[in-house]
Amino acid sequence: MSDLDGMVERLLTSGICLQAATELLERGMIGGALRRAEGNQSAAAKALGIHRNTLQRKMGEYELENGRGGRARRKPAARAGRTRKPKHGAA
Repeated sequence: MSDLDGMVERLLTSGICLQAATELLERGMIGGALRRAEGNQSAAAKALGIHRNTLQRKMGEYELENGRGGRARRKPAARAGRTRKPKHGAA
């Protein structure tokens, strides 16, 4: 019996539903990838085969830190009503 088969058997015996088991696995893999990548989200996302934005969203969902002791940072929202200066020479 492989390690994965043993884990599946333990989850079933414990009465853990599929959704909860999926969340446990996803949270564990994301945390492990972030630790291996020393907090580098781009490298962790690449190792997991997901987009960096997806990684950041899941980190927020699971309240995970970035692997270096800090929470995932989000870019600030664009300022409402901010206008851009016209480029020189534009008509």
